Amino acid sequence: MIGIVMTTVLSFLLFLTLSIIVYVKNRMRRKKIMKTTLGVLIFGIIVMFFVVYAFMPTITVPNMLILNVIVAVLFVPLVYGGAKVPVQYQTMHRSLSGIIILGVAVAVIGVFIYSILALQDSYDSISKSEEEEARPLNEENTPISVAPESARNKVQKAMSVVPNTQFYDLGKLQAQQIDGEIAYVAPVEFSSFWRYLRGKETEGYFTITATNINAQPEFVESKMRYTNSSFFNHNVQRVVYGKHPNYVQSGDAQIEVDDEGKPWYVQTIYKPLLFSNRPDMNDIKVAIVDPVSGDIETYDSSNAPDFVEGSVSSELAAIENEYFGKYVNGWLNSIFGKKDVKIPNESGTESSVTPIFNEAGEMFYFTDMASPKENIDSALGYTLINARTGALTYYNGQKNQGIMDSKGAVQIVNKQYPEKNWTGTMPVLYNVDGHPTWIVNVLDPNGLFKQYAYIKAADSDFAVFGDTAKQTLNAYRLQIAQDPSSVEGSQGVELTEKSGTINRVLVTSTDSRQSVQFLLEGETTIYTVNTSKAPLAIFLKEGDQVNMQARIRDNGTATVESMQIQGIN
Repeated sequence: MIGIVMTTVLSFLLFLTLSIIVYVKNRMRRKKIMKTTLGVLIFGIIVMFFVVYAFMPTITVPNMLILNVIVAVLFVPLVYGGAKVPVQYQTMHRSLSGIIILGVAVAVIGVFIYSILALQDSYDSISKSEEEEARPLNEENTPISVAPESARNKVQKAMSVVPNTQFYDLGKLQAQQIDGEIAYVAPVEFSSFWRYLRGKETEGYFTITATNINAQPEFVESKMRYTNSSFFNHNVQRVVYGKHPNYVQSGDAQIEVDDEGKPWYVQTIYKPLLFSNRPDMNDIKVAIVDPVSGDIETYDSSNAPDFVEGSVSSELAAIENEYFGKYVNGWLNSIFGKKDVKIPNESGTESSVTPIFNEAGEMFYFTDMASPKENIDSALGYTLINARTGALTYYNGQKNQGIMDSKGAVQIVNKQYPEKNWTGTMPVLYNVDGHPTWIVNVLDPNGLFKQYAYIKAADSDFAVFGDTAKQTLNAYRLQIAQDPSSVEGSQGVELTEKSGTINRVLVTSTDSRQSVQFLLEGETTIYTVNTSKAPLAIFLKEGDQVNMQARIRDNGTATVESMQIQGIN
């Protein structure tokens, strides 16, 4: 409430200044002017209080200038009319009121111009770095989630377990780690104003595992009075505004659950740059609201409690991506020359970004970058934004250049099953054994999960579909190992000296390649050797003794780099 009162009072500064000038210049009507001004001021404050209460404008220089102009335009004429003050038309620069109005107009124009120039300052405030490529994907810690559309579909069908279901809708899904497991959390929200008046508090929240396509949602009963869908002083955004009216709220508050299962509403806020509304990426905070009591605690985004995964909202991450890509060489360059300009694709699941988790359980926002030139569907690289600190890492190494972008990967999936209307969603670019690879969820028209698609980003014809992430990953790796063009398919795996007796042999031939797969006695590892590397391998038979150097992976496959066959070599 303090924030609302403060904003309301600040919006009357220009009105009071002009009213004082009217009072000073009209001695014969001062009593009438004072009485009228006081009445208009009280009426205006009441009106503006409700306006500010409804729209919650942040206390920034641009916002306050606009509010003061609106208030002056609406209420100063009431003072002139109510006190019957004659209007004297003078040259603007000879009138004190005219000079003030002219100064305000210049200030509005100046703030507008500065707001454009501040784009460079906002870009400079981003904590950013560049790396050649991401670390290889580990199949034991596969950071792939079920698409939120699929998870939401399941939770919607489970809404019947909520008491008084007719009062509620499902709120925003938030990815987070709970008890070491990645899950989606979604609050139950009021469906309308009248439902809020009747219900007064919501019933709880849903959780559903984000890494198991067969998982079912679980409803957790936890009464919440302060929510996104509550009204008046029980609205989370209004609670945050009351304490931080000079901070911009980024997106809707999201729910996150602590180690005891208690839900909290988490709202990202940031301090804009002086004289503009542009975000200062060095001043990002997070306000955490208790949905039962309405108590609020504020932290720097990187110092939020450990249970908070996304102290930087997906909306702010999307803005950060836009500024990083477009304003690398300033605003003018983003319009005319466009040197080094990159445009973030909008294939993400939340505000054009996709939340993913690494092996350590840290959440990042993923976005691929494309050229500003039209009809170019290749990616320039991709960004990962730390969801707690806002630090941006851009991956633009040689292997990430000239590959298809996320839109191209989704189109490949969409064309795979035209008769079923299955579509691709949640494309994420991973490094699989040294190969940039798009991993896409395949959903049916009802949002139900059907398959995973692993697509080699440098080859649109190289796509593997499967029912589970692990199965598809293994099949994809096997095909890469058989492809003679994939000379770096085992990057990151050390060479191992190996010898043994051949137990089974299979020769695979296609128009573009010929490879030999075999098993050694006493082992189940599938060894693959391309005949381009070992031409004599085509003559392998059961019982042959072999000595070789191979890259053996943990998934039960291996790529042979060199081989000697006893009796032949």
